[in-house]
Amino acid sequence: LTVSHKILLNHWKKTTVGICLVTWGGNWLYGKHCDNLLRRAACQEAQVWGNQIIPSNMQIKKATVFLNPAACKGKARTLFEKNAAPILHLSGLDVTVVKTDYEGQAKKLLELMENTDMIIIAGGDGTVQEVITGLLRRPDEVRYIFLGQT
Repeated sequence: LTVSHKILLNHWKKTTVGICLVTWGGNWLYGKHCDNLLRRAACQEAQVWGNQIIPSNMQIKKATVFLNPAACKGKARTLFEKNAAPILHLSGLDVTVVKTDYEGQAKKLLELMENTDMIIIAGGDGTVQEVITGLLRRPDEVRYIFLGQT
């Protein structure tokens, strides 16, 4: 047997733990790589939409994003800025982000809100329920970016 083979046999527990850690790290890095590829593809697709020429008689579509930064254990803002915001800005939309500070704020803001073509909800299920309650009588289009746990 070679020297390295003897070392591996004598320290089989350390070898097993090392192999497990290397495998886990490789899978984690591969997942990060796949996420980045997906983000890049989505941004490139959104950029195609954003680069289209808008006729002079047509207005830019306005989107309002209701962001609950407390969703997903406080990670919602970071997740939104990393995953969704670049796509929205590249798509050629006029994006307004409204961060909610307290419960019921989205309902109140929806009553006062005018001149929006699309409402996007970025938060957990509580944020969705709150915004939908305020949207029951509005003609706006609704999109949902789920950032919660369930």
